[in-house]
Amino acid sequence: MSGALDLAYGSGKEDTPLCDGTVADNAPVVPISAQLKYNIVVVCEYIVKKIPIPERNFISPPNKIVIRSFDVNRPGFKVDETRGGVAGGSILRGVLKVNQYIEVCPGIVVKDGSGNIKCTPIYSRIVSLYAEQNELQFAVPGGLIGVGTTMDPSLTRADRLVGEVLGDVGSLPEVFVELEVHFFLLRRLLGVRTKGSEKQGKVSKLAKGEILMLNIGSMSTGAKVIAVRNDLAKLQLTCPVCTSRGEKIALSRRVEKHWRLIGWVTIQAGTTP
Repeated sequence: MSGALDLAYGSGKEDTPLCDGTVADNAPVVPISAQLKYNIVVVCEYIVKKIPIPERNFISPPNKIVIRSFDVNRPGFKVDETRGGVAGGSILRGVLKVNQYIEVCPGIVVKDGSGNIKCTPIYSRIVSLYAEQNELQFAVPGGLIGVGTTMDPSLTRADRLVGEVLGDVGSLPEVFVELEVHFFLLRRLLGVRTKGSEKQGKVSKLAKGEILMLNIGSMSTGAKVIAVRNDLAKLQLTCPVCTSRGEKIALSRRVEKHWRLIGWVTIQAGTTP
């Protein structure tokens, strides 16, 4: 999309030097004005007609990442009117149904006196499903789904379930506190300001003992590098995560008081708590 209406006219492939030599070289260009709402309908048409619908997996056990969670009870509610917590997010695969029993991992995370982490999964039942204002009997991958449960509302209040994974009982991936990964680093830093013709800084190699940030699903967690060799590394996580081997996740480093993307990693193995 081009926001400069005086530089791009009509729709289709225009003279766009910024796109030359990139993955968007032959992409259609739609000039728009979001403030004046010009050509927004055309953008929607291109999204519907040009972008293929991804394949959906309805057969596998359900797996849903939680990006928000709520306590929908207002102050002064009577005990009989109290409702369970609500978890919102996107279903990656499978189908969720009303009255289905579910499991949430890593669940409740506590540390014992010696500092060891213990994770207790949360078990619950689905009592309602919503997409926008529409009540559903079952939900499939695609879009945002609100899942009403029988969970204690204190567990879902103020986005406390963000980063958790919800699914069928016994079907969720393992919970890891350490990861062995294969990493790939970018050549240059992204999003860092440069002066004039100055080139963007190079991404330095991983160093033992440094703190990085991993984005796994909807969870952002710190990771300490405890070993590195060639393009393999072992990371100790600050928070346990529920993920699977082979998952590709983003890797960031703190640069000038901001977290900057420096590459990605693929999970090879992990250590459970």
